[in-house]
Amino acid sequence: MDKLRAIKYFVKVVEKGSFSKAADLFSVPPSSLSRRIADLEQSLGATLLKRTTRAVSLTEIGQIYYNQVCEVLELLAHSDETVRSYQANPMGVLNISSMVGFGERILLPLLDEFSELYPDITLNVSLSDDVSTLSREDVDLAIRGGYAPDEHVVAVKLMANDFIIVASPDYLRQFGTPTNALDLKQHKGLFFKSPTGPIPWICEIEKQWQDVSAEQVLISNSGNWLVEKALQGCGILMLPRWVLKDYIESGQLTELTITPTVKVTQQTNFGVFLLYQKQRHQVPKIKAAVDFLVSRIKGVY
Repeated sequence: MDKLRAIKYFVKVVEKGSFSKAADLFSVPPSSLSRRIADLEQSLGATLLKRTTRAVSLTEIGQIYYNQVCEVLELLAHSDETVRSYQANPMGVLNISSMVGFGERILLPLLDEFSELYPDITLNVSLSDDVSTLSREDVDLAIRGGYAPDEHVVAVKLMANDFIIVASPDYLRQFGTPTNALDLKQHKGLFFKSPTGPIPWICEIEKQWQDVSAEQVLISNSGNWLVEKALQGCGILMLPRWVLKDYIESGQLTELTITPTVKVTQQTNFGVFLLYQKQRHQVPKIKAAVDFLVSRIKGVY
């Protein structure tokens, strides 16, 4: 039995939820694919799949086996690419996933320079604020805000992701300038919406964390739109400093000094991280992109 082929068949059946769909991908008859998986189960002495006339699902041990062999197949694919690319020039398709605001403001302008330096690399860039799993997607590099993930991926901290509070001079003239965290409750708020919902404004008062969010007058996952509304005097806004830096320096928005300090999380080490699989750094296109982005971003913003 070709065990590696049988494992690949098994994985695709799980992913597609169908023997026939998986068989189409490999251009083999469903019966042949089914026999290979049956032989695999016999060699293991365990039933991996529950088969019905309508669906295919994993048994308990099948789920454990699937998780483990997926990691093995991924490692093999990465090893193959590393060998093929060894001592080669950076080339091929580079798949980058980034959160939207960072991508639009910082990443995309830098990638113009990167493309000039590495013309043989084709960029495939996706911008999304959805939380994704690097190992389960066709992504070489991911840029995410939050906390450093587990040890299974390399996480390079590109910059802090501290949120600050701002408002336009017109808004402050009309509604006053809050200085105490609890004062914010009397103001109009513009809130950024993460995949889990609007991000609350919190602070520690007498050793207790409290929600001091202003009245929600606008909620959006578009940082650009929220900034425009803040410029128009529609309310107080809380976004990362790297988003608001230019508007503060130009005087279009005013950074507010609030006590106690208002935050969006109780955790420390909140940042923007560049993520990639440990074994992928040897691939020339990955190494070139990591080195370039770290040199252009880290310590600059």
